[in-house]
Amino acid sequence: MNKVLVTGASGFIGSHLAERCVSDGLEVKAFVRYNSSNKWGWLENSKYLRDIEIHTGDIRDYDSVYKATEGCKIVFHLAALVGIPYSYISPAAYIKTNIEGTYNVLEAARNRNFEQILITSTSETYGTAQYVPIDEKHPLIGQSPYSASKISADQLSLSYYYSYKAPVKIVRPFNTYGPRQSARAIIPSVIIQLLSEKSKLNIGNLYPTRDFTFVEDTVTGFIEIFKSDKLFGEVTNIGINEEISVENLIKLICSIIYSKSVIKTEKKRVRPKGSEVERLLCDNSKILKFTNWKPVYSLRKGLIETINWIKENLHLFKSEIYNV
Repeated sequence: MNKVLVTGASGFIGSHLAERCVSDGLEVKAFVRYNSSNKWGWLENSKYLRDIEIHTGDIRDYDSVYKATEGCKIVFHLAALVGIPYSYISPAAYIKTNIEGTYNVLEAARNRNFEQILITSTSETYGTAQYVPIDEKHPLIGQSPYSASKISADQLSLSYYYSYKAPVKIVRPFNTYGPRQSARAIIPSVIIQLLSEKSKLNIGNLYPTRDFTFVEDTVTGFIEIFKSDKLFGEVTNIGINEEISVENLIKLICSIIYSKSVIKTEKKRVRPKGSEVERLLCDNSKILKFTNWKPVYSLRKGLIETINWIKENLHLFKSEIYNV
């Protein structure tokens, strides 16, 4: 089996995926962002670290990416800026990282004659649902600079498939959550505040609905799409086909933790009205048809695992700070 390159391997989904690849018997090279302290993010204390080749660099730098692709024939491209609120502050950062970074991966992989190029998309590219459930033919609406940058990266990737016959597959997860997720996201934000015994929960918009997918199911989706020979040049959703409002999600988390905290809407956490994606619900019929994937985790089961992990690692988070 050829060596697999995982970009963004030190991050939330990337670290889980790198570990799954190792456990599945693949040879893995992890591309992590260079820093002078040689910190490797969530891979730092991974039980699989000795089996992973670490390559540091910058996804925005073509030379760095091209060097990382040496000896590989498959790439899972997850390196990205993913925080929606920060994309309002610095759209240019998302253009350079998410669009130019994806170009660097595509071009390097094409020049190396890669066998598969799996590009990570996001359900945010659909914008507010125009119909549900959302299949892969749903229109794409860039309601934030983040989602616009991901639409651009996806379309650039598909252009490489059509123009150069590059072996591209687009993987489009819906609202992944679980251990190691950034505290900026709604689920860890709520859990951290509750476990820190806050009397009031500071929250943004309560009424949008989402299709939350536990990280282990998302990672399994990546692997199954990788194994399929029918999804080249295609976009494939990963989601469990269930939706819940943010308000009801919070109530569910509170019931699991046995908390009676009061919900308080905090203005700085609310997205601009036109930018808020009001509804997301995944049509997962394509991945069910063309792979052996099926979700294993219910929302409650996934939340319990996430809560337990955050309990053990609460010291890593700053509950008093709002993460943009």
